[in-house]
Amino acid sequence: MTIIITFCLLSAALAAGGPGAGLGGRGSARTPRAAGRARRRRRREQESRGAWACPPGAMAARRALKAVLVDLNGTLHVEDSAVPGAQEALKRLRSAPVTVRFVTNTTKESKRDLLERLTALGFDIAEHEIFTSLTAARNLLEQQQVRPLLLVDDKALPDFTGIGTDNPNAVVVGLAPEHFHYEMMNRAFRLILDGAPLIAIHKARYFKKKDGLCLGPGPFVTGLEYATDTKATVVGKPEKTFFLEALRGTDCAPEEAVMIGDDCRDDVGGAQQAGMRGILVRTGKYRPADEDKISPAPYLTCENFPEAVEHILKQML
Repeated sequence: MTIIITFCLLSAALAAGGPGAGLGGRGSARTPRAAGRARRRRRREQESRGAWACPPGAMAARRALKAVLVDLNGTLHVEDSAVPGAQEALKRLRSAPVTVRFVTNTTKESKRDLLERLTALGFDIAEHEIFTSLTAARNLLEQQQVRPLLLVDDKALPDFTGIGTDNPNAVVVGLAPEHFHYEMMNRAFRLILDGAPLIAIHKARYFKKKDGLCLGPGPFVTGLEYATDTKATVVGKPEKTFFLEALRGTDCAPEEAVMIGDDCRDDVGGAQQAGMRGILVRTGKYRPADEDKISPAPYLTCENFPEAVEHILKQML
């Protein structure tokens, strides 16, 4: 009986692990260290092909690339300084058979001022190619027919020309450092308590300036949410509707588009949740290990915009 039981156990072990399984032979399970080395080797091989974060078979299921969405501040430029090589890279991208659109959460200036800044930096961009969260916010205000208390930078006010603001019955929050003081925040707080909707142009945690990272509007929106026990309606990135609206008129489905940006959550995470692929660049507000903050991980992480364009031209067309 002992011999029979032993034989059965050995047979089961062999069936589960192959010849030598559990016996120290060639078929033995790899040690954790060996398995780790194998995983790192596979990852290096995938990175060299430029698609390390894309699940097996996903590329085959994708449609041909038709559109590229590009973030602005942090991706093409930081304030008044262009990312090295970005102007030439954009020219190369425009030579490809894809539609290019520029999407931004910036609320520090109007679209016209933003375009002047980009033109002065040497970027060939037309106004109709830019879709901003300010535009999305204005569209929502017109749809809801409300009068907002506008907590935005004064330079952004031209994008709200024609929107009534007397006796406000809504609160709109963008990036407004000069307005984020107690009196103004308390006014917004009381309006919301009285039933005014809270509209966040976006909820970015921080953004990049030349002298370092700075608080975005997100912490202030979250403070109002907490104090009033309400939730804001967010109109900019990473909302799915923002990305779909940016694609309007391109005759392009989300599966046929890729987003390039420096914000792992708002740019890449939002785009991928909308059905696009996302390329994260290590410029602007990027910080080490940002890739690990979203799921699924970015389709690709590149050093900068020129490297992202190079990948698109060689691997995605």
